[in-house]
Amino acid sequence: MTDVLLDIKELSKRFDGLVASDAISLAVRQGELHALIGPNGAGKTTLIGELAGEILADSGSIHFADRDITTLPIHRRSALGLARTFQITSLFPEFSALDNVALAVQAHAGHSYRFWRDARHDPRLRAPAREALAQVGLEGRADALASNLSHGEHRQLEIAMALATRPRMLLLDEPLAGMGSNESRRMVAMLRELKRRLTILLVEHDLEAVFELADRITVLVGGRVIASGAPAEIRANPEVRIAYLGE
Repeated sequence: MTDVLLDIKELSKRFDGLVASDAISLAVRQGELHALIGPNGAGKTTLIGELAGEILADSGSIHFADRDITTLPIHRRSALGLARTFQITSLFPEFSALDNVALAVQAHAGHSYRFWRDARHDPRLRAPAREALAQVGLEGRADALASNLSHGEHRQLEIAMALATRPRMLLLDEPLAGMGSNESRRMVAMLRELKRRLTILLVEHDLEAVFELADRITVLVGGRVIASGAPAEIRANPEVRIAYLGE
């Protein structure tokens, strides 16, 4: 398919005999939000790590934008337009929200940190940082210390840091984790806006959010794909209902 942005073929990974990825194949099309769901231990985060370059697959291939990135390091994948977030946020709590995003811009550009001086004063770094904060609804919190932000705002800030690298595709690992209902609604609304502009691979346990946002869904169980298709197909799939939905 010519519109496929991310193409994974037979990707496998073992950790001391434990199969984390079992010949996983899936394709993410340009412009879609593709959700990856499954019970704990299904291999979702391992797969995201393989795609981002943090984990090297034992076999199989990963193509992004028609390029083989299977063995590329993290920074090379980032330069091509892959950006990821994590289940647990990794921020600099003593710096402002704007400083955190400016540092992400600086790191992506390959600049020296020089004790953060450039990131705190260089308009070439600050302007795209402010733009990224606006995209996640944190423009009014730019000067707040990261340590003073709420849990939901931390998740928004982490996504802003990913957006600041101007990616073609976001790899989002549990962005709704630990959120209350109001924060979850705000995050879902933000992701709905982002999917209009970006391709997204979303790992998420909140099935209500998944079925509201996803164009297509892939289900992992035991490191293996058991189903992939439109949300209505996944809801009706008997293997999914037994293995994941608990019926």
